[in-house]
Amino acid sequence: MAKKLAGKMKLQIKAGQANPSPPVGPALGQRGINIMEFCKAFNAKTQDMEPGAPCPTVITYYQDKSFTMDIKTPPASYYLKKAAGLKPVGKRNRPRGAENPGRETIATVSQKQVREIAEAKMKDLSANSVEQAMKIILGSAKSMGIEVK
Repeated sequence: MAKKLAGKMKLQIKAGQANPSPPVGPALGQRGINIMEFCKAFNAKTQDMEPGAPCPTVITYYQDKSFTMDIKTPPASYYLKKAAGLKPVGKRNRPRGAENPGRETIATVSQKQVREIAEAKMKDLSANSVEQAMKIILGSAKSMGIEVK
């Protein structure tokens, strides 16, 4: 017999850095999910990824307190900032996009870098080909104030 679905939740957790502290612990605890079991499973699944890369994760949890997780690739903005070599700024010490995208250019990336990002994100994008995926990545770059040459 199939398990009874209790719900789904989305979290963005850094690869290999899941721990019981907030925001992960409280979000899982109030839904009755074993926090340490989740942290160990998540860290094991993301150990081959770049440490610290933000991973959007969809957690499906069931009434018997078990769960499954779908770990997606890091956001396109993460890859674009990394390819452009943007340095961390601001209160949270993270790289940011342009204040006025469209009028202001903060960095440039090459077509080759856009293709590599599109190929890496292909499984999570709603594109049928790499060229379509590149158009999605180009849109993200434009909205961040990153020029593609």
